[in-house]
Amino acid sequence: MDDAEDDVNQAIAGELQLMDPRVRASQELATQLLDPEFVEVGGSGRRWTYKDMLAELPHLLGSSADGLRYEPSEISGVLLAPGLVHLTFETLLGERRTRHSSIWRKRDHAAGWRMYYHQATRVPPEVD
Repeated sequence: MDDAEDDVNQAIAGELQLMDPRVRASQELATQLLDPEFVEVGGSGRRWTYKDMLAELPHLLGSSADGLRYEPSEISGVLLAPGLVHLTFETLLGERRTRHSSIWRKRDHAAGWRMYYHQATRVPPEVD
């Protein structure tokens, strides 16, 4: 495995961790995976900051151990530059299908890979 592939795999691992209800319910764990400059444009069009996301994540769908869980598919990534990975994938959360794009960055080895940007777009049922 080359370095680029390893970097992409590490970003994918972080993405999957952020879908885990235990991580979503824990600000401490989520802090380790979100970049301090994190921004998201959610499926609803809402803009989320790092502070907003950490406050709300435990209360969002997919954050309860006994609730709906994210089912990811077609996850792939590309190394854009050293320390910068772009991922794309789809999820199902109950009946809600969403397409995602995220950028992960690694500023130093101690902090590891963290999500810098995330975009989610809901997919209407009639769209392939």
